[in-house]
Amino acid sequence: MIKPLVPGVRWLLYTAAVLVLLAGFQLFVFTERTNTYFAWTIVNPLAAAFLGAGYWASFAIEALAARQRIWANARIAVPTVFVFTVLTLVATLLHLDKFHLGGSVPAGTRVVTWAWIAIYVLVPLLMLVVLVRQARTPGSDPPRSVLLPGWVYAALAVQAIILLGFGVALFAAPGPTAPLWPWQLTPLLAQATGAWLISLGVAAAHALLERDARRLRPAMVGYLLLAVLQAIAVARYPHRFHWGSTAGIIYLIFLVSIVPTGAAGLVRGLRATPPGASGRRTLPTQAHR
Repeated sequence: MIKPLVPGVRWLLYTAAVLVLLAGFQLFVFTERTNTYFAWTIVNPLAAAFLGAGYWASFAIEALAARQRIWANARIAVPTVFVFTVLTLVATLLHLDKFHLGGSVPAGTRVVTWAWIAIYVLVPLLMLVVLVRQARTPGSDPPRSVLLPGWVYAALAVQAIILLGFGVALFAAPGPTAPLWPWQLTPLLAQATGAWLISLGVAAAHALLERDARRLRPAMVGYLLLAVLQAIAVARYPHRFHWGSTAGIIYLIFLVSIVPTGAAGLVRGLRATPPGASGRRTLPTQAHR
């Protein structure tokens, strides 16, 4: 039989989707009011919009993954979410003095901050619990049947290397690495940005392991949405972007490369929708291996 997505993982993904939707709203809509509506003050609005775009793209990945019936079609969201939440928790604890926790901060802002800390402590722990249940659930993966073109795999490999490499550098050495980014970053922002890059790099590497467009649909939708939202962020604050820098040029080229990669993966994934691929279809019970 085919291994299903267990209810615990499904509802955790739905819950995470709601949380990142709200965080994206705080950062992408109230970009210049993070001193009131976010857990810490982000002076550079482009940096805030970048983070907000990441949260909204993550919403698509998590919500679509939660709708799947088959574990294989949903699991690409899980390591991405886990890695991001753990790294963000580490960055939070390292820079706790930057967060809105003081007595001079309005009560509502302190509530937002404590909610932020609680979420990033609880979500990784809950993920470990529900993943044990998922791992113990009997069943196997359906066979791979919707392969991607070779150039998509090559693009994903290059993107994974860039995302993981630069993400690790920003997270591990924010001081020396932050000046290489195409807009100004504080150490906390550098590590928060690095957490996003690493988690996206994990998703790209995971896509290479899955090698089936049906299993990648949540990630490919999020990939396309990420490119669109990041482009909007740069367009909103062009004076904050270092257009003539090498970092700026590389960033724009990378952003453009995401579009055909995500589009090709999504189109291939939508061509065939087997029974049980989403929450509105019947889960197959016959073994495929």
